[in-house]
Amino acid sequence: MEILEKLFGSSARVKILRLFLFNHEEVFEPKEIGLRVQVRLPLVRKELSLLNKIGIIKQITVTREISLKGKTKKHKKKKVLVWRLEPSFVYRAALENLLINMIPLSSKRLVNRFDKVGRMKLIIVAGVFIQEWDHSRVDVLLVGDRIKASVAERAVRALEADIGRELRFALFETQDFLYRLGVCDRLIRDILEYPHERILDKLGVDEPKDVIV
Repeated sequence: MEILEKLFGSSARVKILRLFLFNHEEVFEPKEIGLRVQVRLPLVRKELSLLNKIGIIKQITVTREISLKGKTKKHKKKKVLVWRLEPSFVYRAALENLLINMIPLSSKRLVNRFDKVGRMKLIIVAGVFIQEWDHSRVDVLLVGDRIKASVAERAVRALEADIGRELRFALFETQDFLYRLGVCDRLIRDILEYPHERILDKLGVDEPKDVIV
């Protein structure tokens, strides 16, 4: 991540670029962007202005339904200014190759992100982390003892802010995981059978015999 920050000028810019590249068909209001990438609104607006001048993104007007305050659940339509990726940007493919195909954190730092979740025994990454889009059931599998689900949720949300897209994750206590493994739980088998990377493994779980490569 530090290399990209130096290359692009700030971590906020990297996060915002990833958000647009991963969600190239979606539009965002500045407030939405700030919440997704966990960056304060003034800095978001500053980065959007810069990216707009470069031609990476453009501003358009869309009509959205707005919920009205009150006891009755009423809505009204309102025109709002939103930002979207400019599909014709000449260097779009190069940016996608650099920002989407590059894992933002090393394996060691990914492990550190989850060190307060509990006594971690197994951490597997797949999907977005290894550019395997077709078969991965989850992007992150966490297994450990004394798991704190709320801490895991916050850690995943922080990762999503760095990466620019929602992550699918599964969380298991060690005994529950081993039981599911023993009864050939479909989710566990799918994770282990398809491409993945074990960034922490204190269980020494064997690969299924019918591994798909």
